[in-house]
Amino acid sequence: MDDTENNPRDSTALEQAIREHGPAMLAVARRLLRNEEDARECVQDAYLRAFTKSDQFDGRSTFRTWLHRIVVNSALGLLRKRKRSAVQTLDGLLPEFDANGCRIEPMWQIDEPLEKVLENRLVRDTVHQSIDKLPDIYRIVLLLRDIEGYSTEEVAQLLDTNVAVVKTRLHRARAALKRLLEPLWTGGEI
Repeated sequence: MDDTENNPRDSTALEQAIREHGPAMLAVARRLLRNEEDARECVQDAYLRAFTKSDQFDGRSTFRTWLHRIVVNSALGLLRKRKRSAVQTLDGLLPEFDANGCRIEPMWQIDEPLEKVLENRLVRDTVHQSIDKLPDIYRIVLLLRDIEGYSTEEVAQLLDTNVAVVKTRLHRARAALKRLLEPLWTGGEI
C-alpha cells in the first residue's frame, strides 16, 4: 500500500487503495447525505474522479486524505443539485434570551466525562439523530468541522464561502445541537 500512497497513478494500486478506503469513504458520504443511495452514488462518482484525475495527486497529503476530499466535494455537489425547495431554519432550536439579553438555559451538568457518556449507544444514536435534524447548511458545516476535522478555512473553501459565514453557521449549529440534546441530560423527552 505504501506504493499507492506515493503513486496512485498505477491503476492496480489505485483500485486496491480505493477498496481499502471504501468503507470509510462510504461512511463519510452517508453522514453528509443521509441517504444510502445518494451516498453510494457519491462514492462511485468520487472513485471515477480519482481514476480520471489520479495524475493530479501530488503527494502533499496521503492518498486517503486526497480521496476523502474528493468524496466530500462529490457529496457537496450532490447536495447543491438537490437543494430543497423548502427553506430550512433553526427557529426553535437556538437559545432564548431574556429582556436583558441574557441567555436562558436550563440548569444541568454531565457528571461523567463526555467520552464515557458517548460510549452509550443510545446517547450516540441520539446525537446522530439530533445532528440529522439540523438544516443542511448548518449540519454540513458541523459535520465537516467537528466530525470530519477540516479547519474553518478548509470548510469555507469546500463550501465556496468565507470564514466568517462558516464560523457563524458553526456557532449556530452547535447552539442548536446543544438545545436538541438538553432533554438527554435533563431527563426530558427527545
